[in-house]
Amino acid sequence: MLKFLPAIGTKLRKTLVFATTVTGLTIMGSSAQALETAARQAFLMDMDTGAVLLEKDADTLMPPASMSKLMTVTMLFERLKDGSLKMDDTFPVSEKAWRKGGSKMFVEVNKRVKIGDLLRGIIVQSGNDACIVVAEALAGSEAAFADSMTARAREIGLEKSIFANATGWPDPNHRMTARELALLSKYIIRNFPDYYGIFSEKSFTFGKTNKGKDIKQGNRNPLLYSNNGADGLKTGHTEESGYGLTGSAKRGDRRLILVVNGLSSAKERGRESERLLEWGFREFDNYALFKKDQEVAKARVWLGEKELVSLSVEKDLTVTMSRKDRRSMQVKLVYNEPIPAPILKGTPVARLVITAPEMETIEVPLIASEDISRPGMFGRVSGAIKYVLFGASAN
Repeated sequence: MLKFLPAIGTKLRKTLVFATTVTGLTIMGSSAQALETAARQAFLMDMDTGAVLLEKDADTLMPPASMSKLMTVTMLFERLKDGSLKMDDTFPVSEKAWRKGGSKMFVEVNKRVKIGDLLRGIIVQSGNDACIVVAEALAGSEAAFADSMTARAREIGLEKSIFANATGWPDPNHRMTARELALLSKYIIRNFPDYYGIFSEKSFTFGKTNKGKDIKQGNRNPLLYSNNGADGLKTGHTEESGYGLTGSAKRGDRRLILVVNGLSSAKERGRESERLLEWGFREFDNYALFKKDQEVAKARVWLGEKELVSLSVEKDLTVTMSRKDRRSMQVKLVYNEPIPAPILKGTPVARLVITAPEMETIEVPLIASEDISRPGMFGRVSGAIKYVLFGASAN
């Protein structure tokens, strides 16, 4: 029995459902889950896929305290990476830097300090004095440096963050969001692998006491002192902000980035940070679905030199989702059939739709893996007749 289409060349929506056991563009795959946390603001993400595992007031502008020193460090990292500065170069210490209160690395006025030491003074010791030394050396004044921090933040995708100083010192105009602290951390980890290891150093010795003894200070990041895969980044605390932490941990091939703020004590900060990271590694995982250039499916072509076109993803497709959702995940192929020729290789012609009960739907474009040209007039007529007679049943 012959099946005729309503009109030659009419496009039909076609959906194919893949088995959830299929293996092999990295993309967010999980909805932020509801988990109670004592933090006023919290954000937990998978670095590689960008999947948000947990968020609480993550887009609220908040006082970041010393966590904003990550932007100060970024400005210096970029100069080191482009070669305009070297770790052995030195910066002069002004009286303003020397007198600055709060956490210090204890630089001495009118002395010069190596950039390598200043970085450790900022990252390990959270030195406000070191931040001002860097700011004045790079921009002439701390105020000018803060303006350049804000401008650079916009360029790397931080749309809300505003910097009033280099240190995180309390100021009503100095604000970041938990989400943007996580995005900044991702930027640092990805772009400065040669310097990121400083964040995992547990102590740094610089300067001397009045009695001539070396001043050794420990890293305030509590995650570094547990066997949990943590290797950075920065803590913060002021009376207004409460206790905060921007941290990252890697286990196997997975890296999570966590931001918490507004906690009541250093002890609660450490306990809550470790609990949220443990939850993220335990409840979620990354699942490889398709490799770049791997054929996902074939789609029928209308009036082409070939009857089928191979479809693939542009990059490796990995999805982050809860282990529970993984059991009921569905991967669907959706496209308008037939796809009219000519078709250029790399052109998006279909979509993968990935669903699970408690997960936001994900849509990923599929591209043509090859060029499909149109045949001559006789070939097109022959192809149209063949599609009318056999195309619908052949699917």
